[in-house]
Amino acid sequence: MRIIFMGTPDFAVGTLKALHKAGHEIVLVVSQPDRVKGRGKSVSMPPVKECALELGLEVFQPEKIKTEDAIAELRKYEPDLMVVAAFGQILSKEILEMPKYGCINVHASLLPKYRGAAPIQWSIIDGEEKTGVTIMQMDEGLDTGDMIISREVLIGDEETGGSLFDKLAETGADLCVEAVKLIEDGKAERTPQDHSKSTYAKMLKKDLGDIDFSKSAAEIERLIRALNPWPSAYTHLEGKLLKIWKAKVSMRSFEVETGSVAFVGNDSFFIQCGEDSLEVFDIQLEGKRRMSVHDFLLGQKLEVGMTLGK
Repeated sequence: MRIIFMGTPDFAVGTLKALHKAGHEIVLVVSQPDRVKGRGKSVSMPPVKECALELGLEVFQPEKIKTEDAIAELRKYEPDLMVVAAFGQILSKEILEMPKYGCINVHASLLPKYRGAAPIQWSIIDGEEKTGVTIMQMDEGLDTGDMIISREVLIGDEETGGSLFDKLAETGADLCVEAVKLIEDGKAERTPQDHSKSTYAKMLKKDLGDIDFSKSAAEIERLIRALNPWPSAYTHLEGKLLKIWKAKVSMRSFEVETGSVAFVGNDSFFIQCGEDSLEVFDIQLEGKRRMSVHDFLLGQKLEVGMTLGK
């Protein structure tokens, strides 16, 4: 099948590789433009572009996919199908209707739940026990198209945003190849979504990671895992940003103010929360590397009653 593949970040790389390995003709790979990154202002290619070049595939990087010039470029390749995985731009009706079989999307949730930009992280924040991947026939709405196939993925007790990202990327790659085969064989069934059951997974912003210790320890622990590795959960210690990378819920409660250091051990310390307490194991103080609490305490004094936050 002649496929135009659209994707940008790491999440989409496995799907591109899987489709290529399955023998489909990837006539064009469309990705976001190269961006300037870091203090050195070096230009960085999107992961999907890097992968495409390694596979010897042609790459197109329009600033805006819905312009007349971009649409004209896509038409040249006469695709049977477009496969979209975390591309980062909204497609116009003209593009959606261009291929013989339309456009399908690899979405990292069990639709209709968690439509939107950050379904992976919000499934952890909300305490879901499972999530998954849905291959969807795209329409003009935001993740509202008919579902072709889906697969569940369990969320582990210590699952982070990063580890779940990897699981779902792998699942999405396998599932997409399966969906394309169904479409090619004329066996793909399309099931409308129950829009009344939809939820929206809004885009992640750095300030989401600012920990509110009046919340329960369970809520905070899930936030820490969900925002690992980006944008990270954090607080402040004596005016310096303190990222918390690893913690667990403790049923212990202490006679200190909420948001205060409640107990300091050799390898961990406790923070009193609105409900229960949080035992912290891995942290990163502003200007320092990530380290265990044990190593942190070798060079930093931490006392019961010290308040965390601004």
